[in-house]
Amino acid sequence: MEGLGLTATDEERSQLLKDAKTIAVVGASPKPDRPSHGVAKFLIERGYDVIPVNPLWAGKEILGRPVYASLSEIPVPVDIVDVFRRAEDCLPIAEEAVQIGAKALWLQLGIINDEAMRVAAEAGLIVVQNRCPAIELGGARH
Repeated sequence: MEGLGLTATDEERSQLLKDAKTIAVVGASPKPDRPSHGVAKFLIERGYDVIPVNPLWAGKEILGRPVYASLSEIPVPVDIVDVFRRAEDCLPIAEEAVQIGAKALWLQLGIINDEAMRVAAEAGLIVVQNRCPAIELGGARH
């Protein structure tokens, strides 16, 4: 189930991943066995500037990258906000993604939140839910 049907097409997702340089991974984990860690590592290996976001790890590092408590603390423009959080936690993340001027909101596999998608889409962000950018790029598995 894709939700409201707002999710970007295959072509739009492909172009988004081709054009993006900076990806904020919300819910990034320092634990190597967690999907967010594996996806962040894969994205770094593919040349993306990955910025971990995790309030419990703010001020520390994950995969050698400084961790921020929230999207609004990131000091550089963000292309994609890649979310590894429960569906019910996604609306405030979508609102913050809009606030910081992100180009896209991407909810990971198994995460569907139509309200978050609507908020982001109405603000002009490209929206993706229930998909994984690493899988789209032909690499990671969960």
